[in-house]
Amino acid sequence: MRLFFLLLPWLELFTLIQLGIETSALTALLYVLVTLVLGMAIIRHQGMSLFTRMQDLQAGRVLGQQLLLDGMAVGIAGLLLMVPGLISDFFAIIVLIGPLRRRLARWLMGPQPEPYVPQRDVSSESPLEGDFRRIDE
Repeated sequence: MRLFFLLLPWLELFTLIQLGIETSALTALLYVLVTLVLGMAIIRHQGMSLFTRMQDLQAGRVLGQQLLLDGMAVGIAGLLLMVPGLISDFFAIIVLIGPLRRRLARWLMGPQPEPYVPQRDVSSESPLEGDFRRIDE
């Protein structure tokens, strides 16, 4: 894994050079600029939606953990799009596609445990237990 991260910048440069050879240098440069702008737009959108989610949290509306993880993953995809190169853009597209992102998260993190929800007895014949004291006397 360490070797992959050491070689990644060189592989990214190689893919951009190959793109320039196959098309033209101007096309490769335009590709890098378009993905940079797209990545910045995704990060800006995620930042604005983060404020909305925080307001929902303060208002007492419960947010699911999966929703927050999805937002964070889309922000990481925006960062990957800002990195010049085709390999990081490929991974960014995988993260941006919802079903692929969730499948990748399950593969990396394993199955998530279900949250504990206590069972309530809603029958009308269940007694209420406790102590009481009369106050009006």
